[in-house]
Amino acid sequence: MIVAVDTGGTKTLIAGYSKRGRIGHQIKFPTPSTPEAYIQVLTQELEAHFGHEQVDAIVVAMPGIVKDGVAIWCNNLRWSNFDVKTALSGVLGSAPLFIENDANLAGLAETKQLRKIPSLSLYVTISTGIGSGIITDGTIHHALRHSEIGRTLVEYDGQVREWETFASGKAIYTIYGKYARDIKSARVWRMIADRISRGFLATIPVLQPDVIIVGGSIGTYFERYGNQLQKLLDEHLPAHIPTPQIIAAKHPEEAVIYGCYYYAVDYLSR
Repeated sequence: MIVAVDTGGTKTLIAGYSKRGRIGHQIKFPTPSTPEAYIQVLTQELEAHFGHEQVDAIVVAMPGIVKDGVAIWCNNLRWSNFDVKTALSGVLGSAPLFIENDANLAGLAETKQLRKIPSLSLYVTISTGIGSGIITDGTIHHALRHSEIGRTLVEYDGQVREWETFASGKAIYTIYGKYARDIKSARVWRMIADRISRGFLATIPVLQPDVIIVGGSIGTYFERYGNQLQKLLDEHLPAHIPTPQIIAAKHPEEAVIYGCYYYAVDYLSR
């Protein structure tokens, strides 16, 4: 069995997978406000539901930069230098434990589900903030696994700003006074597409991905702005830089938990 943990800003999801990828028991609980409380609750849930199972690997997704099992900074939770791996060491006996950034895992899952694995795919989650996973040949890119695409500096409205400050789900709600699900105006979605395009225009020439996958809460409504976004990139990218295919995530809200599974499978197959 593979145990996957998706740590979110508001809720945490635990799921058990068979080695063939069949998802089994799932547990949800509100993400506690402190690392100490999080470890206490997570440990209790893992031991209660999986303590008597044969667990082959545990993968824990964290919503922030992760280096050597340490969550350096989780912006929405305001957690810093949280040594997750040490805190959870031995939680389910000798099962290997992996800690990884949530967007990297989501990108891994969405790439693995493509008909053909591209040389380089860029997964971008647009939710409260903007995160990214850079996947090369179906593997999380080691050198770029700490990238924070939402922090890309872009000139917008006469100011140099971080991309996510004007194009994230949080920014869209602040600007338009509505959640994405409630925005019906084609005009507003054209403006949102323009905001989203600015970060892509800055990063596509650098990475030159074969495909861009958009997930998160804004990715759920891709059909409302996807064509306009593709058109803007076609218009503004240099002629010698090919516009990558831009698609919606297959599981925009569940990609992370699937990514935990694929990560473990890759490890176990070595």
